[in-house]
Amino acid sequence: MPGRQEPSRRRVLKGAAVTAATAALGIGSTYPAEAADASVTATSLDGTTSITMSLTGGSLQWSARRNGATVVASSAMGLRLSDGTTLGTDAVLTNYQHWHVDTTWNPLYGRNATVSDAYQEMRWNLRDNRTSINFGVQIRAYATGVAFRYVLLDPGTATIADELTTFVFPDGTLVYSARDEDDYNPVAPGSIPSTGTSSTDTGPLTDLPLTATYSDGLIACVCESARANYPRTMLSSVSGQPNTLAAYLMRHTARGSGPVQTTSTVTTPFATSWRAVVIGSTHAELVDNAELVLNLAPPAALADTSWIKPGKVFRCNLTTADGLAGVDFAVARGLQYIEYDSGWYGPEHTSTDATQPISAIDMPKVISYAAGKGIGVFLYVNPMAISNSDSLFALYRSWGVAGIKLGFINDGTQAMTNQIIAWARTAATHKLLIDMHDDVRPFGYERTYPNWISMEGVRGNEHFPTATHNVTLPFARNIGGPMDYTICYGQSRDRTTNAHQMAMAAVYYQPLDFLYWYSAPSQYSTPSKWPGLPWFDAIPTVWDQSRTLAGSIGEYIAVARRSGTTWYLGAMTNETARTLSIPLSFLGSGTYTATIYADGTPGSSPYQTPVAVSTQTVTSSTTLSVEMASAGGQAVVLSHG
Repeated sequence: MPGRQEPSRRRVLKGAAVTAATAALGIGSTYPAEAADASVTATSLDGTTSITMSLTGGSLQWSARRNGATVVASSAMGLRLSDGTTLGTDAVLTNYQHWHVDTTWNPLYGRNATVSDAYQEMRWNLRDNRTSINFGVQIRAYATGVAFRYVLLDPGTATIADELTTFVFPDGTLVYSARDEDDYNPVAPGSIPSTGTSSTDTGPLTDLPLTATYSDGLIACVCESARANYPRTMLSSVSGQPNTLAAYLMRHTARGSGPVQTTSTVTTPFATSWRAVVIGSTHAELVDNAELVLNLAPPAALADTSWIKPGKVFRCNLTTADGLAGVDFAVARGLQYIEYDSGWYGPEHTSTDATQPISAIDMPKVISYAAGKGIGVFLYVNPMAISNSDSLFALYRSWGVAGIKLGFINDGTQAMTNQIIAWARTAATHKLLIDMHDDVRPFGYERTYPNWISMEGVRGNEHFPTATHNVTLPFARNIGGPMDYTICYGQSRDRTTNAHQMAMAAVYYQPLDFLYWYSAPSQYSTPSKWPGLPWFDAIPTVWDQSRTLAGSIGEYIAVARRSGTTWYLGAMTNETARTLSIPLSFLGSGTYTATIYADGTPGSSPYQTPVAVSTQTVTSSTTLSVEMASAGGQAVVLSHG
């Protein structure tokens, strides 16, 4: 919860730099100086997970394994520069380093109060034979997955055109492909459909995070972390190679709304984004291993984080009266923020003056009233209205605004990466939270700038998607980072039950949680008609401990999260009704009262299925029977004593 700081404690065992002529690489081998053939394996400290980097005839490759099973088979590594130079196809090894780190750190907020950061790292320095350019590759193995990145070592500048990185999957692998906030589609790696227009990147391309399922039960999610001054990465099918995906550095913004950048010029030395593969031996374990992306990101850059407060948000209609009523509703329902969305300063696609609210909103009155009640105010802004973020954000801070929600962030190019980070940094300067919407993808920087509290980058719940889509997200998009997925409780357009919508508040990690989307306070004026309200009143958005109890991508999931001594359990299913048997062995000693919000007798449509509330006494030896209707769910509060 807010107030935690990183780091907590640190223990590092570090190997000194050695030359290739004398380096024993941990596998009983040494290499002559400037070797063109070499191999090294980094293994997680618990011995379960490994990443191997090899140099064969001057060409770089990598592979990854979990408990002896192949996660990624031998795959290419390297960079292509703008002049056609390919680094990693004709190289010699010049230097080798290795060490391991075993530490923990405390995020300001997150899935867990303490994050383990334990890994073995290997680093190679190499020289390209044709150009004498010096570059490096860093590989890491964690219990939760593997990662690698490239480093350009020679001081000066370099212009990067593309990566040579590939991911070769075992036979039988399916990948969950989605682009530009579309639905996820499970396909073979070589069968990603070709998409794009004349103003966007075109080809058989899919966005990250990308989840892969394996015939032996393994599951993995390809993500990126620490992306700075570098384009966003997509993955592409490779013609004639049915099991291969290749890294593709974006040249356009996601929907073609900005300038084209075919290359990226950087000041060197320079490190690319981390390519991370989060791995689970089970589908449930994958969800719990998502903090790998944070571990690869730079630590918090902010000295003072006391003002950063996650919480729950209610969106108000665009009048003064609705804002005041929204504040009263937030107080009554245990929310922390209200928000004025698009239109508060005029039509967002034509209005470029975001310094003046429309006449229907007395903004000073609403903000003053909210502050007096302990409620913060968020304001939505379209980037076309941001000519000078520093002056605009300073103005909002002078008004007493708590945070901003930026819409239509179409990330992709190097310039857009830098713009996104600059917005987060500038918002932090003015002590503003920031939530970025539309086609922006996570890369771990919510650790670096914890005021960047959420982002979208997903087909949102406001589209009223299928239950199958909803139970795919915990294993896909949400692995990469926080996900703003507006909860639509009590909506007739829902294709799920109300209990399914309720469970989202525990299943998804979203530290800024928009509740009651498309609702007004008057809808809930008779609370007895809405038995789920106490669940939303009580549930927090950040956690001391999280445990994924069961799950299968696209089918079902059950997650328990603890705040203090209270656990909140959410379970969701796809269109298949099912019953999960959930052992409560994660509970502490003593007895707990389980308040259960379950699907009642199914209605003619899922949204018409009532919420049935019951209580029972449970202990850590209890196995809870979690019954869910088609497109249903269950939400459970486990209170100690």
